[in-house]
Amino acid sequence: MSNARDLEDGIVRDFRQSMSYASYLDLPTLLSAQHPVSRPEHHDEMLFIVQHQTTELWLKLVLHELLAARAAFDADEPGPALKAIARVKHIQRTLTEQWSVLATLTPTEYAQFRDFLGASSGFQSAQYRAVEFILGNTNAGMLAVFEDSDPQAHELLSRLLHEPSIYDAFWAHLARSGYDVPASALDRDVSQPYAANDELLPLIRGIYERAEDNWSAYETCEELVDLEENFQLWRFRHMRTVMRTIGMKTGTGGSSGVGFLQRALDLTFFPELFAVRTQVGR
Repeated sequence: MSNARDLEDGIVRDFRQSMSYASYLDLPTLLSAQHPVSRPEHHDEMLFIVQHQTTELWLKLVLHELLAARAAFDADEPGPALKAIARVKHIQRTLTEQWSVLATLTPTEYAQFRDFLGASSGFQSAQYRAVEFILGNTNAGMLAVFEDSDPQAHELLSRLLHEPSIYDAFWAHLARSGYDVPASALDRDVSQPYAANDELLPLIRGIYERAEDNWSAYETCEELVDLEENFQLWRFRHMRTVMRTIGMKTGTGGSSGVGFLQRALDLTFFPELFAVRTQVGR
């Protein structure tokens, strides 16, 4: 029995007049974007580059979907918003598992090309910051990182800094739907990092305790909880991978490394959705 498979007659072979898989995906550009800087070139640097480039591609899609979800809330269409969030949750799981690949990089292997990276660091990922911004964790100080080096990233973050987060859009949607959303949640300064608002807790508690009468709002709250929990799992896996690879050394971008990443675990996007759990069922 032959293990060869003949090409079917209908399979296209001539791409002079039609678009191919490679041209559609612009694979010549994509696959030529890996440029190791270590000299002599170290074998494991390719892993490091591909890992981070892949992350950036996924972050591009995460941002794309979160922007769509916010627009859907703005249009009072929670169904499409939840569909976009569901897709983000699947991407998050992929991003978290992806750390297991980088974790195969041992301290000895990384040390052989780390010094060639200079001051470059994942801390400087504009797309990661954009995702944090649209989730409500804005930080005007981050704009200075991109002001001179990446004007396009600076413009993106500047715009998102002054736009409502997806959480803000959700509360505005509920207000238009007849819920008694406190003015403090609707009129906050969106350029400031989101802070817990206790005035929201009675509304959220009511949604949870009468879920059958508030199913859309109830489901959205739980989807947002999933979103944050997945983000925290990603942060934790990131921190543990860094600890496994460089221990307690400082980061290449000048941060404290593991300590900086540990403090990020205290950040929250939707604090009331977790705080209400202490109140429900009393």
